[in-house]
Amino acid sequence: MSGHSKWSTIKRKKGAADAKRGKVFTRLMREITVAAKMGGGDVEMNPRLRTAVAAAKAQNMPKDNIDRAIKKGTGELEGVSYEEITYEGYGPGGVAFLIECLTDNKNRAASDVRHILTKRGGSLAKSGAVSYLFESKGIFTFEKEGLDEDTIMEAALEAGADDVNDEGEVWEVVCGPTDFSAVSEGLEAAGLAPASAEVVKLPSTEVAITDSGEASKVLALMEALDDADDVQNVYSNFDIDDELLAQMEG
Repeated sequence: MSGHSKWSTIKRKKGAADAKRGKVFTRLMREITVAAKMGGGDVEMNPRLRTAVAAAKAQNMPKDNIDRAIKKGTGELEGVSYEEITYEGYGPGGVAFLIECLTDNKNRAASDVRHILTKRGGSLAKSGAVSYLFESKGIFTFEKEGLDEDTIMEAALEAGADDVNDEGEVWEVVCGPTDFSAVSEGLEAAGLAPASAEVVKLPSTEVAITDSGEASKVLALMEALDDADDVQNVYSNFDIDDELLAQMEG
């Protein structure tokens, strides 16, 4: 199971996914606003906006929210002006972290990220130090109940996906970032509704964490960064064995 999938599973078990639904919507709306500001409000002519809207729809965001976020980006409605900043860093055990922020205050975002990292045994790194370890992928997850492997595999490949992975409780459909919208539409046409859909950055290599104390520190750092107001996305290349995770939960 990939580090990204493992973190998603941990959040789901904690019930954090539902508790943070408001923040999920906030992040999606920020991304839509920035995409519209940079490339215009026409979904068909703006690939980044098309991807952002597809992700929002997959999370059942109301159409009014999507339209409002687009209009804020194009200037039709008054809104906050966000800047994109990506921070790179290291955590306990040499784990790499890629932290994407959308913020209206760069100084605050930088201070918060630095504080969170240093407080939990990590450190900021120079630009380019860890970003090369990650690549963009579209990820769709589907609950396994009532959905067998042949059905999801056929629908995913027909829609243009690259692969389907068994991630324990869910099926994970993977595609290239530029194929995200097309795959989303293809899966929807096949009558499949994803539990989640997003474009993420997956690590090309992972760092195995075998000590429970170190694993706890890595997860605490991941959660603290994920909770930060200015943080849009946080990615890491940790790999914690399922048995170790089960022991920690027990």
